[in-house]
Amino acid sequence: MRNFQLTRRAVLAGMGASALTARAGGAATAPTLLTAQVAKAQIAPEGYPQTEVWSYDGTLPGPELRVAQGVRLQRRFVNKLAVPSSVHWHGIRIDNAMDGVAGLTQDAVPPGQTFDYDFRVPDAGTYWYHAHTKSMEQVARGLSGALIVEEPEAPDVDRDEVLLLDDWLLDPDTAQLEPDFTHPMDLSHGGRFGNLVGTNGHYALTLTAKRHERLRLRLINAANARIFVLRLTGLSGWQVALDGMPLPAPEAIPEELVLAPAQRVDLIVDVTSDGAEAAIERLGNDQQWQRQVGFAISGEASRTRRDPPAVLPPNPNMDPPDLTQARPLEMKIEGGAMGRMSRNRMQALMQSGNFWTLAGQAGMGDTPFAKLSQGEPVRLRFVNDTAFPHAMHLHGMHFRELREDGSLGPMRDTVLTIPGRSHEIAFTADNPGKWLLHCHMLAHAAAGMTSWIKVA
Repeated sequence: MRNFQLTRRAVLAGMGASALTARAGGAATAPTLLTAQVAKAQIAPEGYPQTEVWSYDGTLPGPELRVAQGVRLQRRFVNKLAVPSSVHWHGIRIDNAMDGVAGLTQDAVPPGQTFDYDFRVPDAGTYWYHAHTKSMEQVARGLSGALIVEEPEAPDVDRDEVLLLDDWLLDPDTAQLEPDFTHPMDLSHGGRFGNLVGTNGHYALTLTAKRHERLRLRLINAANARIFVLRLTGLSGWQVALDGMPLPAPEAIPEELVLAPAQRVDLIVDVTSDGAEAAIERLGNDQQWQRQVGFAISGEASRTRRDPPAVLPPNPNMDPPDLTQARPLEMKIEGGAMGRMSRNRMQALMQSGNFWTLAGQAGMGDTPFAKLSQGEPVRLRFVNDTAFPHAMHLHGMHFRELREDGSLGPMRDTVLTIPGRSHEIAFTADNPGKWLLHCHMLAHAAAGMTSWIKVA
């Protein structure tokens, strides 16, 4: 059931993406609706039936929300689903009451009810929004979209393209989503992986481009569990931001880009291919490179390449934390299949419906992992004592990873932890409230890898 064989071999070519974009140049006077509803989308190749999905405003992915830095974003969330839901604004350093985490910052919105999200967006960059009630199921069914916050002065590019990478677990006969979201294999192993991979809701997305055209590519990993390993062919350029936060200077794009669930990367690239095509490729399970996004090249934007791009302007409050005053914390990640947790502990954990623990606790609980004073610097070490990678995401604040040489890496909101290794992050607890800390392999979060911290 889980091997999606393209038995009908529908030929796909030239499937373009047209994002629905809502722009707000200033403070809104009244909320605009954002509606969760059942819809249909052509996820599988032509020739297969449309797939029933859960969507925002009837599109897959949800409408691209594009606003200017510092403006007030208002959306009245309308729940037309048959189950409760809520919206999390991923990566935005937001007021706690607007964070959208059911059971921690708000009650889930019942069917037929509404909730007004109203906040200012302090940081420019690439962010996204998604369901945060039973996220493993609701995000997999389609409840996610891009949130783009534009700099006051945009970089010198010809086009700005948002690429939301995702996968879907479909029945190969009906092209409908596999309905079992409690499969023990997903919960206890790597997570729920799709058998069909795509971009912007399309199985085989192809965009047009001109030679020497300069593009800003905003890549978002919206998949439940898949770690995308990517490379560029016929495109060359620079990384300029990670998880929304600008880098100190543009950096050459590495030979392979690794994007864990929930992570983002902004690239500025020039179309350098001498042929008729360029592409973003992903490394498949068979260790072969497969096309993720194609670029059909026609004509020239100019005869030569431009100079390297300027650095993006910094966002507010990007100063590194004071490590000399930082409070040390440690969070051990345990459990899962093939892990080193004792058999008795694992059996007791499974009897509670979980497979994983963070700092010895399964699930969010009533007591925070840590109580931090506002403005307090923190060093938090993740110890991955499992057989699987985990993308650890902190709500409400960005952090920096401490490198082996003691230096601090770029600001991020999600770090990929490797099995058998420790990863230390540092941040200043400058945003008051109750903030979720969890694995963004969403099956892992559903099966125990969810905790929280309190800043006051």
